[in-house]
Amino acid sequence: QVLSLPIVVIVHGNQDNNAKATVLWDNAFSDIERVPFVVAERVPWEKMCDTLNLKFMAEVQTTKGLLKEHYFFLAQKIFNDHSASPEDFQNRHVSWAQFNKEILPGRGFTFWQWFDGVLDLTKRCLRSYWSDRLIMGFISKQYVCKLLSMEPEGTFLLRFSDSEIGGVTIAYVIRGKDGSSQVENIQPFSAKDLSIRSLGDRIRDLGQLRNLYPNTPKDQAFGSHYNKEQTGKD
Repeated sequence: QVLSLPIVVIVHGNQDNNAKATVLWDNAFSDIERVPFVVAERVPWEKMCDTLNLKFMAEVQTTKGLLKEHYFFLAQKIFNDHSASPEDFQNRHVSWAQFNKEILPGRGFTFWQWFDGVLDLTKRCLRSYWSDRLIMGFISKQYVCKLLSMEPEGTFLLRFSDSEIGGVTIAYVIRGKDGSSQVENIQPFSAKDLSIRSLGDRIRDLGQLRNLYPNTPKDQAFGSHYNKEQTGKD
């Protein structure tokens, strides 16, 4: 006999997401010398951060992992707490229910379902952009408004959609004639959208986008990701 890594048997593809969550939790947080199927119900948030980071880097196949500000956003999301500081989250414990049982407020999916969607999108369509640190990704819409509101018109950044599974959106600044600023969010792009036209080419197409936050001209930031345009017949 040999001791295997955790496995889950499923009978349909729609169970794949929950199966991956079960394997991840069991593999990361159970003791090797344990009663079969006995797994911790709650784990320290810091251990969860390490696990999510390792999972992200392994799935996406990148050397660029999650940053402190990413963990802060993820903590706010999983604990549904936007008043705590990063230090407040360090000593908290996250439960299996918070990870993959409870539906996120105002959404139709769990934290893991959302995170797994981000993993899949980044792995399939955004690996090079993430590895070049062109995607801020894990950041709230409210914090984006705070970052961009004082920036020149056309400053933009990329973040993973809060409202859709597996979507990336572009937030950018518009300035009115009176000098007031407004932050617009473009409808999120899915993996299907980006397989039709790449993210780099979509950014090149959008004339209202000028500088990647904080102040890198978009052609300088994304130029290596542009595809050569076909000439002749469309």
